[in-house]
Amino acid sequence: MALLTPEDLEDLLNKLNMNNNIIKEATGMDIAQICEAVYGTTPDSRKVGIVPITSGNGIIGNFSSSLLAITEYFGLEGFITEHPDITGYHQAVANGADIILMADDHIFVAHNLRNGKIATNHVCTGVIYSEIASRYKHTDSKDVLVIGLGRVGYAGASHLVEKGFNVYACDPNTDFMNKAIEELGVKAFDIESPRKFSMVFEATPNANTISEGMIAERCLVSTPGIPCALPDELVEKYDIDLVMEPLVIGVAAMLYSVL
Repeated sequence: MALLTPEDLEDLLNKLNMNNNIIKEATGMDIAQICEAVYGTTPDSRKVGIVPITSGNGIIGNFSSSLLAITEYFGLEGFITEHPDITGYHQAVANGADIILMADDHIFVAHNLRNGKIATNHVCTGVIYSEIASRYKHTDSKDVLVIGLGRVGYAGASHLVEKGFNVYACDPNTDFMNKAIEELGVKAFDIESPRKFSMVFEATPNANTISEGMIAERCLVSTPGIPCALPDELVEKYDIDLVMEPLVIGVAAMLYSVL
């Protein structure tokens, strides 16, 4: 979670409500309904223990409190352990946690101690953001563009392929690109012969990865990326439904996936 900063985590629930309104208008469902549809679960009485982790770059300010706010927003009981790391893990278990949330610089996991399910943030984020893109109601196409094929983008591309979409993808890393073509059967997006998409899932850590030649007049851009991949002038020029939020939507998917 090293890419996140305390500033990214400010005012998260208001950002969630704003994005939820965009998602409902664009897909006809809110984020909780989409999570329920993808994972077939609903929140119940299970308790979530949030364990701060100090390894690597250390604890991000507001991160644990943000996870608690997200947990409670989606109807689950949660608590933050007094101690971090292994002591915190022991405290979470001793205090009756059913689900553990914890993250270091490399991986962020939700682990349900009762049913054994474990989820990673990069997979769940890829799945849920690509799912949002795929549900755009202002299109009659099955074509979707995936920009970025790292851990998040690959997970999203795989999800879209499994759903039967025609997945086009681009990534400057030829190894990532070749892997997705060979393993998933995605089609390479040709920058020299651009085409426009009404459904775009973007998963890179770079600004301005979405060009004018990629997007239709009316489209949905679904991205967890920091910073925003969509240039401001394109947002103003086109009628774009932009879903972009750094943490909440991915964490919601993690929680629903392990219930």
